[in-house]
Amino acid sequence: PGRLLDLVESNAVRLSDVNTLVLDEADKMLNLGFKEEMNRILALLPNKRQNLLFSATLSADLNNLHDILLQDPLVIKIISEDEDIELIDQSAYFVTDEKKGPLLRYIIKSNKLYQVLVFTSMVHRADAVADKLRKNGIDAVAIHSQKSQNARTENLRKFKSGYIRVLVTTDLLSRGIDIDLLPCVINYDLPRSPKDYIHRVGRTGRAESKGEAISFVNPDDQEHFRIIQKKMGKWVDMIDSDNINLQGY
Repeated sequence: PGRLLDLVESNAVRLSDVNTLVLDEADKMLNLGFKEEMNRILALLPNKRQNLLFSATLSADLNNLHDILLQDPLVIKIISEDEDIELIDQSAYFVTDEKKGPLLRYIIKSNKLYQVLVFTSMVHRADAVADKLRKNGIDAVAIHSQKSQNARTENLRKFKSGYIRVLVTTDLLSRGIDIDLLPCVINYDLPRSPKDYIHRVGRTGRAESKGEAISFVNPDDQEHFRIIQKKMGKWVDMIDSDNINLQGY
């Protein structure tokens, strides 16, 4: 703000014709002591303009600025993924790697699940899981970094439209992909970090809709899954797959 005022005072910049004001990280500017400079800049702007205010927090000073700048504003609040997962029903199955395939098919078929997003740890594993699902009568495709962009886009479109029942992927789709009303996410393999776990399960239960996240935990993953739960601040119910009849799946 101070640099902009210097330019105004030297007649290098004129603010009388500004039609849009964007205040990004406004909370940080106030915390750094730029309140006076910001008020001086606001006084130089035309009264009729569009104002866009972006802030990670809402302080008393920022609320005062909010009241001055904005009239009947449209307010967009972004819920962090950490908060969002509170809306997701999470469960986990204790299962050996050999039984993961039959267990996955059992869960999908017995619960009549559609639009299921399955995460694996490796590209070749995603292909193998999708192939086995298809051989067992479940429409499934794999999306990962070794697929062409056109193939990824088309398969994602089909999945969103409901033409494909199961989409198997790596962490390629764990961030930045918004699938409306995705009912279920399954961690066929656990991710490497708690943050990646939150990104994965955060694909479901969006926009305050109901969501379910299921994780497969093999004997070697137990301590890692305890760390994930501790970091997440939530303990997940564990089901022993040995108590489930997987014959025929």
